[in-house]
Amino acid sequence: MALTINPLACPQNHRCPITRVCPVGAISQDGYGLPVIDETQCIECGKCAKYCPMRAIENKH
Repeated sequence: MALTINPLACPQNHRCPITRVCPVGAISQDGYGLPVIDETQCIECGKCAKYCPMRAIENKH
């Protein structure tokens, strides 16, 4: 399982709150662009999915 961000659900017009809740720093954002999940660092704890106000985090199969 891998986590991904659905660009259609993410408004991309603000500093994304999930970048601050990731316990391993696997999520980054350039300006107000789409956040990026570094799959090599992600431990798939799901904290970002629970915290995302737009529910834009999805499981990638």
